Amino acid sequence: MTAAKAGAAAAQGGDKYEIRPDQSVELLKELHILTRDGKLNQDSRRKLKQVYHLFNFIEPLLRDVVADHPNVSLVDHGAGKSYLGFILYDLFFKANAPEGTIYGIETRQELVERSTELAARCGFPGMRFLNLSVADSVASDALPGQVDIVTALHACNTATDDAIRFALEKKASHIVLVPCCQAEVAAVLRKNKQQALKRPLAEIWRHPIHTREFGSQITNVLRCLQLEAHGYHVTVTELVGWEHSMKNELIVASYKNLPRRKPAERLDAVLTELGLEEMRERFYSA
Repeated sequence: MTAAKAGAAAAQGGDKYEIRPDQSVELLKELHILTRDGKLNQDSRRKLKQVYHLFNFIEPLLRDVVADHPNVSLVDHGAGKSYLGFILYDLFFKANAPEGTIYGIETRQELVERSTELAARCGFPGMRFLNLSVADSVASDALPGQVDIVTALHACNTATDDAIRFALEKKASHIVLVPCCQAEVAAVLRKNKQQALKRPLAEIWRHPIHTREFGSQITNVLRCLQLEAHGYHVTVTELVGWEHSMKNELIVASYKNLPRRKPAERLDAVLTELGLEEMRERFYSA
């Protein structure tokens, strides 16, 4: 029996879960996804399912880059405990991109130190962890001038927009975003509500709960238009079922040097129509 199957067999109560055959069970224990005796609770099962689902989206992007050059670089913003980075390295980089590098960007120094120590124990030489905010990472000398893939998973509020700016500055080939709570656009909608209510369209966000929900929705619409205005092909889907996460929108953008004029015009028109002109600097087009 393989280590992965042995770990899976340790689950109690007949509850089945699947660990990928080439996944290190010891790594999952180090990440506290599995307990020391190989068990998996409901929260960890949900977390593992999300990371594996993300891996399914990111793996073909990695293969696309590696086909062009072996030293693929991936920057993970708001890395936290770096579940995604470690599992990506274990499942892909170790065998398919040993010259590649994963950079984990995290503001909590203790998590940076813990991840650095774990990478050393696991023998993952291509993992780097930096104590930086997403905004500060754009100008940091600790990161290369160009990167291949940028991820930002549940980066709160404007951190997702900072990650987009980072990706655009670094000319990333692929961008993978799972946006989290967004308040900035909703705040502008709220501030300009009385003026906006002169137009029937403003009924969409007249009530406070609708302001919050519509603000979140339109933020991601603006992000997609911004990426398209920089030549990216954008796909929007759900990460996992809604029973697993309410922050469930997955945005995947791949640079194709597509025509930019129409999405740039639509981006500008949406900002004008919704009274969000002051947001043009954040959602800038090419």
